[in-house]
Amino acid sequence: MDFGLYVKFFFGLVAVINPVGLLPVFISLTSHQTPLERDHTAKVANFSVVIILLCTMMAGQYILNLFSISLSAFRIAGGTLIALIAMSMLQGKLGEVKRNKEEDREASVMESVAVVPLALPLMAGPGAISSVIVFAAEHGGWINLTAMSIVVVIFGGLSYGLFRIAPLINRWLGTTGINVITRLMGLLMLSIGIEVMAAGIKGLFPTLVG
Repeated sequence: MDFGLYVKFFFGLVAVINPVGLLPVFISLTSHQTPLERDHTAKVANFSVVIILLCTMMAGQYILNLFSISLSAFRIAGGTLIALIAMSMLQGKLGEVKRNKEEDREASVMESVAVVPLALPLMAGPGAISSVIVFAAEHGGWINLTAMSIVVVIFGGLSYGLFRIAPLINRWLGTTGINVITRLMGLLMLSIGIEVMAAGIKGLFPTLVG
C-alpha cells in the first residue's frame, strides 16, 4: 500500500472540491433554515458526495470502456476541465463552470438544496468526478480502490465537520480569507489539471513526447 498515493488523492479532493470555498454558498443556500435543518442539509449533502464519488470510482473504467474512450483521452479532457475550474478559482470565485444562473434561480426556490445544487454539481462536479475516474483507472486493484474509498469517506466526514461550523468559519475568515484559500486551492488544482493533461498527451503521443 502506497500511503503517499492516498495522501495525494485526499489533497486532490480537497483542492478540486474546495469545501472551505463553498462555505459562503452553503450559508447562502441554507439561510432560511433552522440550525437543525442546516445540520441535516450538511449531512445529506456530504453523504451524497461520498456516494457519487464511490459510484464513479467503481464504475468509471466501465463507463470509459462502454464508450470506447481511452484513459489518455479522458485524462486530457478531465485535466482541461479541472484547469478551467482552477482558473475560475484563482480569480476568487466558483465560476459558472460549476453552476449557471438558471441553477442559481432554481436553488433559491427549492425546499431542499442538499443534493441539488450543493452535492451535485457544486461539490461532486465534473472536476471531482473526472479526478476520481482518472485516479481509479491509473491505480486499479481492490487494495487501492478500498483505500481510496476510505479516503473518500474520511473526506466526506471532514467536509461535514466544516459545514457544521460554517457560520463560525465564515465570520472568522471573512470574505477575504475565504478568497485567499480559494485561490490557493485553485493553484493546487491547476497544477493537478496540468499534470493530468501531460500524462494524457504522453499516453496519446508517446513518440512525440518521448
